[in-house]
Amino acid sequence: MSTTTDTMPFVLHGRRVTLRPLVSADFREWRDVRRANVEWLTKWEPRRSPGKPNAVEDRSAFVVRCSARDRERQLGSGYGFGVFLGQAFIGEMNLSSIQRGPFQSGYIGYWISQAHAGHGYTPEALVTVMRFAFEDLGLHRVQIAIIPRNSASRRVVEKVGVRSEGIAQRYLEINGAWEDHERFAMTSEEWNVRSADLRNLWLTSTRT
Repeated sequence: MSTTTDTMPFVLHGRRVTLRPLVSADFREWRDVRRANVEWLTKWEPRRSPGKPNAVEDRSAFVVRCSARDRERQLGSGYGFGVFLGQAFIGEMNLSSIQRGPFQSGYIGYWISQAHAGHGYTPEALVTVMRFAFEDLGLHRVQIAIIPRNSASRRVVEKVGVRSEGIAQRYLEINGAWEDHERFAMTSEEWNVRSADLRNLWLTSTRT
């Protein structure tokens, strides 16, 4: 279950990781992790718009980024989380572009530092956010889009068993090029069938 406090809403707890919104006080640690992972991350991300401040190097731009996430959360259109292992920041997991009405859907995106990849933290965080999306927000569908050659991100959805829906050609502009993406999705019906197993595997069981 998610928890809410006056000072920090929407804190989500996995078995090992904690997910919470990033705040201005997180800037230095967020910056250091992003700096250390430039080559690991930027080849999979959109380029920064010309003239737009770099949030990695500009604290005020990072604060604006946090404020934008706060507004999305207030509107119910998105929920951005930093992923923490104990007190250490290790990545981000975002549920964005939430649409209600007949669609009831959102998109999940994520990244983790290279030093913490391969330890199951990202699948755990993904299951934690899916639980929030389906059980707390009442969404019907979540989607994840991944560049096919991004093997690290693909391993996350494969470990969780998220269903592939095929390739969307030239789906997003990434690092200056229009890239194909493989689209993965899970619906609430699938979650209802699989949630107990996913909880046992990623949120409550003891794994080595």
